[in-house]
Amino acid sequence: MNKEVLIIGGGIIGLSTAYYLNKEGHRVTIVDRSDLDSGASYINAGYLCPSHIVPLSAPGVVKKGLKWMFNPSSPLFIKPRLDLDFLRWAWSFQASCKSAHVAAAAPVIRDISLLSQALYNEIRQHEGFDSHYEKKGLLMLCQTPEMLEEELKAAALAKRIGLDVEALDIKALKKVVPTTQVNAIGATYYPCDAHSTPHEFMQEMKSNLTKAGVQLLCNEKVVDFQYVGKRIRSVVTDKRHIKADAFVLSAGAWTGQLAAKAGLRLLVQAGKGYRINAKNSSGISIPAILAEAKVAITPMNGFTAISGTMEISGLNQKIHRQRIHAMADAARRYYPELVLSAADKAGATVGLRSLSFDGLPYIGTSSTYQNLIIAAGHAMMGWTMGPATGKLVSEIISERKTSLDIRPFDPNRKP
Repeated sequence: MNKEVLIIGGGIIGLSTAYYLNKEGHRVTIVDRSDLDSGASYINAGYLCPSHIVPLSAPGVVKKGLKWMFNPSSPLFIKPRLDLDFLRWAWSFQASCKSAHVAAAAPVIRDISLLSQALYNEIRQHEGFDSHYEKKGLLMLCQTPEMLEEELKAAALAKRIGLDVEALDIKALKKVVPTTQVNAIGATYYPCDAHSTPHEFMQEMKSNLTKAGVQLLCNEKVVDFQYVGKRIRSVVTDKRHIKADAFVLSAGAWTGQLAAKAGLRLLVQAGKGYRINAKNSSGISIPAILAEAKVAITPMNGFTAISGTMEISGLNQKIHRQRIHAMADAARRYYPELVLSAADKAGATVGLRSLSFDGLPYIGTSSTYQNLIIAAGHAMMGWTMGPATGKLVSEIISERKTSLDIRPFDPNRKP
């Protein structure tokens, strides 16, 4: 039976969900607080990376976070605050930072990431998109023996679960990037990864959805839910009431706040990420992560993106210039020929990602309301997992067998 579906949130998750729901014959509306032209789905590294199988909640992360807490240039910054939701999330996050959790999560992350990568290609080919997309792999560049040893351990885990990965010494690295000067003692290389220019794909998706009859409501905030029994009847925005048969909550960093309005306690926090667009030609042709600095370098269409940091400091988009300078300095340490202008750094932007407590996304039906589906909490992997998440949500609403086992993504799970 075709349904009226309201999607709250117009990022890559929301658009992908709308795409597959529309293909199933449902009538779809998207409502978003922004102009549908900004946010984390536009400000990210553009990676489609099955290689990122280790969740954010991994052993040692809390220790690093405490170590870096008072360093304004650190890759990870967790601002302590007397906020009950944050404290619950932080306790649950710490509890999940175990080796057993990483081992269990790795194949789950692999499967949804590989499905999503395939769906990106399928959408682009089926719809005739020409947005930038390349599959050149991903380098994890290391400047110290300690970090190289850590990355080799991660590569061994990736290889055990069937991902394509190679260890590169200096000589082998030069063969992979023969025309680029790189300061590193070695690297691991994941040929399975791809990259893109996010805003191009997002613009094509929005245009495609509009032509297909999907209604896009931008600059409109959801302020409340109206419900009867165990079902939501309508959403109240700052402009209107919107009725639907099913509701998808995919509001990114704002998902926890909105879930609370629906009586659902969802452990999610906002994680701020930064990006600098280097307009000068860099000569960099293969994406790389600067392992010690936790900075991503992506050759996008017309510029090189320098992305990084994870700042957990609440729902704010304040830009800290120290982080921008730290990212720029790190990029030059690894790529001495990379030129960043003052204008490039001044134009740096931020996006807020939604972080679950255990590094796995929330995808599934709420226990509070039978017609509320959650699709959030993807951390740094929202771009990678977007189409697969959209397809899974569409299958749930269409009452079809899901393409993957969604039990690991249960939004009702406990720490």
